[in-house]
Amino acid sequence: MAPHTNTAGSSAPIKIVKPKLPKQLEPVILSETGVDDESSFVQSACQDETLVYVTANKVQFDQMIFDNVTFQHVTLQHAELTDVVFNHCDLSNVDLSEAIMYRVQFNHCKILGLDLTAATIRNVVFDHCTGDYATFRFANMKQVSFQSTSLVKSDFYHSELSKVELLDCQIDQSQFSGTKLAGIDLSRTEFHHIGATLEDLQGCIISPHQAIPLTKIFGLVVKE
Repeated sequence: MAPHTNTAGSSAPIKIVKPKLPKQLEPVILSETGVDDESSFVQSACQDETLVYVTANKVQFDQMIFDNVTFQHVTLQHAELTDVVFNHCDLSNVDLSEAIMYRVQFNHCKILGLDLTAATIRNVVFDHCTGDYATFRFANMKQVSFQSTSLVKSDFYHSELSKVELLDCQIDQSQFSGTKLAGIDLSRTEFHHIGATLEDLQGCIISPHQAIPLTKIFGLVVKE
Protein backbone atom coordinates (compact mmCIF):
# COMPACT_ATOMS: atom_id res chain seq x y z
CA MET A 1 0.00 0.00 0.00
CA ALA A 2 1.49 3.33 -1.03
CA PRO A 3 2.48 5.76 1.74
CA HIS A 4 0.20 8.71 2.29
CA THR A 5 1.29 12.23 1.55
CA ASN A 6 1.40 14.37 4.64
CA THR A 7 -0.72 17.51 4.39
CA ALA A 8 0.19 20.82 5.96
CA GLY A 9 -0.51 20.88 9.67
CA SER A 10 -1.31 17.17 9.93
CA SER A 11 0.68 14.50 11.70
CA ALA A 12 3.20 12.23 10.00
CA PRO A 13 1.89 9.07 8.31
CA ILE A 14 1.76 6.01 10.51
CA LYS A 15 3.90 3.08 9.50
CA ILE A 16 1.78 -0.07 9.34
CA VAL A 17 3.42 -3.48 9.08
CA LYS A 18 1.69 -5.47 6.35
CA PRO A 19 0.45 -9.06 6.72
CA LYS A 20 3.18 -11.61 6.07
CA LEU A 21 1.77 -14.18 3.66
CA PRO A 22 3.38 -17.09 1.81
CA LYS A 23 3.17 -17.25 -1.98
CA GLN A 24 1.02 -20.38 -1.89
CA LEU A 25 -2.11 -20.77 0.21
CA GLU A 26 -4.20 -23.93 0.51
CA PRO A 27 -7.88 -23.46 -0.45
CA VAL A 28 -10.30 -24.06 2.40
CA ILE A 29 -14.11 -24.10 2.55
CA LEU A 30 -14.95 -23.16 6.10
CA SER A 31 -18.64 -24.04 5.78
CA GLU A 32 -17.60 -27.63 4.99
CA THR A 33 -14.61 -27.88 7.32
CA GLY A 34 -16.52 -26.43 10.25
CA VAL A 35 -15.43 -23.82 12.77
CA ASP A 36 -15.42 -25.01 16.37
CA ASP A 37 -13.92 -23.85 19.65
CA GLU A 38 -10.13 -23.52 19.41
CA SER A 39 -10.11 -24.39 15.70
CA SER A 40 -6.92 -23.37 13.89
CA PHE A 41 -6.61 -22.39 10.22
CA VAL A 42 -3.13 -21.75 8.83
CA GLN A 43 -1.84 -20.63 5.42
CA SER A 44 -5.26 -20.96 3.79
CA ALA A 45 -7.39 -19.08 1.27
CA CYS A 46 -11.16 -18.85 1.64
CA GLN A 47 -13.10 -17.55 -1.36
CA ASP A 48 -16.68 -16.96 -2.51
CA GLU A 49 -18.58 -18.57 0.33
CA THR A 50 -21.06 -17.72 3.06
CA LEU A 51 -20.49 -18.73 6.67
CA VAL A 52 -23.78 -18.83 8.57
CA TYR A 53 -24.75 -19.39 12.22
CA VAL A 54 -21.31 -20.06 13.63
CA THR A 55 -20.46 -19.61 17.29
CA ALA A 56 -16.97 -20.55 18.40
CA ASN A 57 -14.45 -19.42 20.98
CA LYS A 58 -10.68 -18.88 20.63
CA VAL A 59 -10.47 -19.65 16.90
CA GLN A 60 -7.09 -18.96 15.29
CA PHE A 61 -6.60 -17.62 11.77
CA ASP A 62 -2.93 -17.41 10.78
CA GLN A 63 -1.67 -16.32 7.34
CA MET A 64 -5.01 -16.33 5.56
CA ILE A 65 -6.82 -14.48 2.79
CA PHE A 66 -10.61 -14.15 2.68
CA ASP A 67 -11.97 -13.09 -0.72
CA ASN A 68 -15.67 -12.26 -1.15
CA VAL A 69 -16.72 -14.13 1.99
CA THR A 70 -19.96 -13.30 3.81
CA PHE A 71 -20.29 -13.89 7.54
CA GLN A 72 -23.88 -14.06 8.82
CA HIS A 73 -24.85 -14.57 12.47
CA VAL A 74 -21.22 -15.29 13.35
CA THR A 75 -19.76 -15.02 16.85
CA LEU A 76 -16.01 -15.58 17.22
CA GLN A 77 -15.11 -14.25 20.64
CA HIS A 78 -11.45 -14.29 21.74
CA ALA A 79 -10.38 -15.05 18.15
CA GLU A 80 -6.72 -14.61 17.17
CA LEU A 81 -6.01 -13.20 13.71
CA THR A 82 -2.40 -12.92 12.58
CA ASP A 83 -1.34 -11.97 9.04
CA VAL A 84 -4.88 -12.00 7.63
CA VAL A 85 -6.40 -10.13 4.67
CA PHE A 86 -10.11 -9.62 4.03
CA ASN A 87 -10.98 -8.50 0.48
CA HIS A 88 -14.56 -7.49 -0.42
CA CYS A 89 -15.98 -9.40 2.55
CA ASP A 90 -19.15 -8.78 4.54
CA LEU A 91 -18.53 -8.97 8.28
CA SER A 92 -21.60 -6.98 9.28
CA ASN A 93 -22.60 -7.59 12.91
CA VAL A 94 -19.91 -10.22 13.42
CA ASP A 95 -18.95 -10.55 17.09
CA LEU A 96 -15.15 -10.42 17.38
CA SER A 97 -15.16 -9.09 20.92
CA GLU A 98 -11.90 -9.56 22.82
CA ALA A 99 -10.16 -10.61 19.60
CA ILE A 100 -6.42 -10.23 19.13
CA MET A 101 -5.38 -8.89 15.73
CA TYR A 102 -1.85 -8.53 14.40
CA ARG A 103 -1.11 -7.41 10.85
CA VAL A 104 -4.64 -7.56 9.45
CA GLN A 105 -6.16 -5.72 6.47
CA PHE A 106 -9.79 -5.08 5.63
CA ASN A 107 -10.05 -3.95 2.00
CA HIS A 108 -13.39 -2.77 0.59
CA CYS A 109 -15.31 -4.64 3.28
CA LYS A 110 -18.69 -4.16 4.93
CA ILE A 111 -18.14 -4.05 8.67
CA LEU A 112 -21.47 -2.53 9.68
CA GLY A 113 -21.97 -3.15 13.38
CA LEU A 114 -18.78 -5.22 13.66
CA ASP A 115 -18.14 -5.81 17.36
CA LEU A 116 -14.52 -5.41 18.42
CA THR A 117 -15.24 -4.64 22.06
CA ALA A 118 -12.13 -5.01 24.24
CA ALA A 119 -10.09 -6.20 21.25
CA THR A 120 -6.32 -5.84 20.97
CA ILE A 121 -5.59 -4.37 17.54
CA ARG A 122 -2.05 -3.92 16.19
CA ASN A 123 -0.90 -2.99 12.66
CA VAL A 124 -4.40 -3.13 11.19
CA VAL A 125 -5.74 -1.26 8.14
CA PHE A 126 -9.39 -0.57 7.30
CA ASP A 127 -9.32 0.62 3.67
CA HIS A 128 -12.48 1.79 1.86
CA CYS A 129 -14.77 0.02 4.32
CA THR A 130 -18.33 0.71 5.44
CA GLY A 131 -18.17 0.56 9.21
CA ASP A 132 -21.16 2.51 10.49
CA TYR A 133 -22.25 1.40 13.98
CA ALA A 134 -19.02 -0.58 14.45
CA THR A 135 -18.02 -1.02 18.09
CA PHE A 136 -14.50 -0.51 19.39
CA ARG A 137 -15.46 0.01 23.06
CA PHE A 138 -12.57 -0.60 25.47
CA ALA A 139 -10.37 -1.67 22.53
CA ASN A 140 -6.61 -1.23 22.70
CA MET A 141 -5.46 0.03 19.31
CA LYS A 142 -1.90 0.78 18.19
CA GLN A 143 -0.66 1.46 14.66
CA VAL A 144 -4.11 1.34 13.10
CA SER A 145 -5.16 3.14 9.92
CA PHE A 146 -8.72 3.92 8.82
CA GLN A 147 -8.64 5.02 5.19
CA SER A 148 -11.67 6.35 3.24
CA THR A 149 -13.90 4.49 5.66
CA SER A 150 -17.35 5.40 6.97
CA LEU A 151 -17.58 5.15 10.75
CA VAL A 152 -20.84 7.02 11.29
CA LYS A 153 -22.30 6.31 14.75
CA SER A 154 -19.38 4.05 15.59
CA ASP A 155 -18.38 3.58 19.22
CA PHE A 156 -14.86 4.16 20.58
CA TYR A 157 -16.01 4.55 24.21
CA HIS A 158 -13.08 4.27 26.65
CA SER A 159 -10.78 2.84 23.99
CA GLU A 160 -7.03 3.34 24.02
CA LEU A 161 -5.65 4.85 20.81
CA SER A 162 -1.95 5.07 20.04
CA LYS A 163 -0.66 5.89 16.55
CA VAL A 164 -4.15 5.69 15.08
CA GLU A 165 -4.99 7.64 11.92
CA LEU A 166 -8.31 8.50 10.29
CA LEU A 167 -7.82 9.55 6.69
CA ASP A 168 -10.80 10.83 4.69
CA CYS A 169 -13.25 9.13 7.06
CA GLN A 170 -16.81 9.90 8.11
CA ILE A 171 -17.14 9.89 11.91
CA ASP A 172 -20.37 11.83 12.39
CA GLN A 173 -22.20 10.98 15.64
CA SER A 174 -19.43 8.63 16.72
CA GLN A 175 -18.78 8.17 20.42
CA PHE A 176 -15.35 8.95 21.87
CA SER A 177 -16.29 9.54 25.51
CA GLY A 178 -13.53 8.43 27.86
CA THR A 179 -11.03 8.11 25.00
CA LYS A 180 -7.95 10.33 25.07
CA LEU A 181 -7.53 11.86 21.60
CA ALA A 182 -4.28 13.71 22.29
CA GLY A 183 -2.09 13.43 19.18
CA ILE A 184 -4.89 11.90 17.09
CA ASP A 185 -5.35 13.73 13.78
CA LEU A 186 -9.02 14.36 13.03
CA SER A 187 -8.33 16.99 10.37
CA ARG A 188 -9.20 14.62 7.51
CA THR A 189 -12.48 13.41 8.96
CA GLU A 190 -15.99 14.71 8.37
CA PHE A 191 -18.50 15.17 11.18
CA HIS A 192 -21.22 17.50 12.45
CA HIS A 193 -21.27 16.08 15.94
CA ILE A 194 -19.21 13.59 17.94
CA GLY A 195 -19.57 12.35 21.48
CA ALA A 196 -16.58 13.66 23.42
CA THR A 197 -15.72 15.89 26.33
CA LEU A 198 -13.31 18.78 26.24
CA GLU A 199 -10.89 16.65 28.23
CA ASP A 200 -11.15 13.86 25.63
CA LEU A 201 -10.37 16.28 22.78
CA GLN A 202 -7.46 18.04 24.46
CA GLY A 203 -4.39 17.80 22.23
CA CYS A 204 -6.10 16.33 19.17
CA ILE A 205 -5.45 17.80 15.72
CA ILE A 206 -8.30 19.42 13.80
CA SER A 207 -8.71 21.54 10.67
CA PRO A 208 -10.00 25.14 10.79
CA HIS A 209 -13.42 24.21 9.39
CA GLN A 210 -13.90 21.66 12.19
CA ALA A 211 -13.59 24.32 14.90
CA ILE A 212 -17.20 25.49 14.46
CA PRO A 213 -18.89 22.08 14.90
CA LEU A 214 -16.67 21.40 17.90
CA THR A 215 -17.57 24.69 19.56
CA LYS A 216 -21.25 23.88 19.02
CA ILE A 217 -20.75 20.57 20.81
CA PHE A 218 -19.86 22.50 23.94
CA GLY A 219 -22.73 24.96 23.57
CA LEU A 220 -20.66 27.89 22.34
CA VAL A 221 -22.08 30.32 19.79
CA VAL A 222 -19.79 31.47 16.99
CA LYS A 223 -20.59 34.96 15.80
CA GLU A 224 -19.83 35.39 12.10
